[in-house]
Amino acid sequence: MKIAAVCQSGLGTSFMVQMNIQNALEEEGANMDEFELSHMDVGSATADAADYFFIEKTLETALSNLPKAKIVLLDSIIDAAETRNKLNKVLDENKISHN
Repeated sequence: MKIAAVCQSGLGTSFMVQMNIQNALEEEGANMDEFELSHMDVGSATADAADYFFIEKTLETALSNLPKAKIVLLDSIIDAAETRNKLNKVLDENKISHN
């Protein structure tokens, strides 16, 4: 599964969210070989770039070109617990085993 973290410029914020996703996957005991993680700016986010896009909720309109089902909105990009909870929901919906 491809998961991308997206922010306005594709640098610090999206990288931090990517690291939160990676940490959550590792803590959940997910098989990391099943995942491809990346971070990008809003201009690079195309429907075929990832299966899911984790974004801060204020960027939702900037990504109107993406299917809503692929977008995971974050209220707070620094809240690792929120990222983990929303990631777990994605894992559950896709029947991917985790703790």
